[in-house]
Amino acid sequence: MESVPTPAGQVDLRAHVLRYVDGIGRDTGYRAPEEAERRTVASGVGLLLDGRLAPARERLAEADYRLRVLTDEADGRRYAEVSDGAGEYVRGWGRVYVALDGPARWSVQIPHPIADLDSERLGVDTLRGAPGGVLVLAGAHRRAGERGDADVAHRSDTVFHEVTRELVARGLPGLQLHGFANKTVPGRHVVVSTGAGDHALPEARELADGLAAAGFRTCRAWRSRCVLEGRTNKQGRQASEAEVPFLHLEFNRDVRADEELSRRAVAELSRVAEKWAKAGARSGAKAGASTGPKVAAPA
Repeated sequence: MESVPTPAGQVDLRAHVLRYVDGIGRDTGYRAPEEAERRTVASGVGLLLDGRLAPARERLAEADYRLRVLTDEADGRRYAEVSDGAGEYVRGWGRVYVALDGPARWSVQIPHPIADLDSERLGVDTLRGAPGGVLVLAGAHRRAGERGDADVAHRSDTVFHEVTRELVARGLPGLQLHGFANKTVPGRHVVVSTGAGDHALPEARELADGLAAAGFRTCRAWRSRCVLEGRTNKQGRQASEAEVPFLHLEFNRDVRADEELSRRAVAELSRVAEKWAKAGARSGAKAGASTGPKVAAPA
């Protein structure tokens, strides 16, 4: 197992991620990646998940991506950050954050930062909320690019999708977070769905019960017809085909805008993630074949 170099400094992980997202807009760039480019980034992430830091860094560099380690000021936990070194607001391919507290066990995915305003905040807070997490964060507004090229939830030719493919191949279940305007689904705070499959139905039921107990009016897509069920979501479809649990979650503007409501929602998301982390540790699934990258002690 390779040691991760001691990080250069500490960051507030939430503030750090949100500063990056704040630079994303409809007018920032997006270039559709070539197949080789997206596979290179995804394979670099795979090497990182295996704890092979030096090969991961070298592979990512082939696509002008970089790997560094951050320490979160909130609790001292360390994360690997995979980011675009060729101009993040030019290509718009996004970032990946991997918790370095052990093997990767689950992911939280944010396909529409800024467009689904503050979904990115729910994502980074969920990553902080349970061990063994991977945050996959799109790097462009969904309306950027041409012909919907940057709408990563509905395309399979993106770096975002290729990275989630790598995670699914390792059996990592996923939470994908979205947002909707209050008027789109009147009277509901949250839409909980298992996407194209039903392999996360027990978790969906438990999450919906937890959200309801926390005061959220919830539409349960397996029980009644809901708007925004995510049945055509590309990441959900690939998870279903691989029989990997996947939850598609839509939060209204009130939940995403209000700190207290967000905190309560994240608490329920983190409970699901915590159970996935514990289940992965018990099963010894191939996602957990590595013990996680070890971080070198400060000099």
